[in-house]
Amino acid sequence: MSISSGPGVDAADCNAVHQQLGRVPRGVSAVAHRCPCGRPDVLRTEPRLPDGTPFPTTYYVTCPRLTGAISTLESSGMMREMTERLDSDPELAGAYAGAHEDYLRRRNELGRVDEIDGISAGGMPTRVKCLHVLVGHCLAVGAGVNPLGDEALEALAPWWAAGPCVPRGES
Repeated sequence: MSISSGPGVDAADCNAVHQQLGRVPRGVSAVAHRCPCGRPDVLRTEPRLPDGTPFPTTYYVTCPRLTGAISTLESSGMMREMTERLDSDPELAGAYAGAHEDYLRRRNELGRVDEIDGISAGGMPTRVKCLHVLVGHCLAVGAGVNPLGDEALEALAPWWAAGPCVPRGES
């Protein structure tokens, strides 16, 4: 298995993520967050993948239970409601613009990629088009940075309650 990963990612984490995704993870810089079970659930990903592809999603959610729970939120209409609130709530819009700037700053720490310069992810700073990105950002950097990521995370049922998504001994 050829895994492109940074020094902060060990073989057990790479194997767990491989099982979570069903494929070899690419461009991994670090494990950005761990599920309460101890497995990775968010990766910090390089802004350019090993094959040269620009990749704006710095915080990539890997846990299948978490991604499923987030997808359920997306299908509930939460993204549309959040976008409508951005249009009518200047304070929220300002905080969300700050989350966009935080995302760009943290991605640029890994390297600048001209093709995605100034473009964050998830619809930031003016709309919400991917709760996976917002939740990944929130989990990776902590509460209080991305207000809509915080809201989405709060709305999630505890995805970890059933135990690890990758059984012990398989990673």
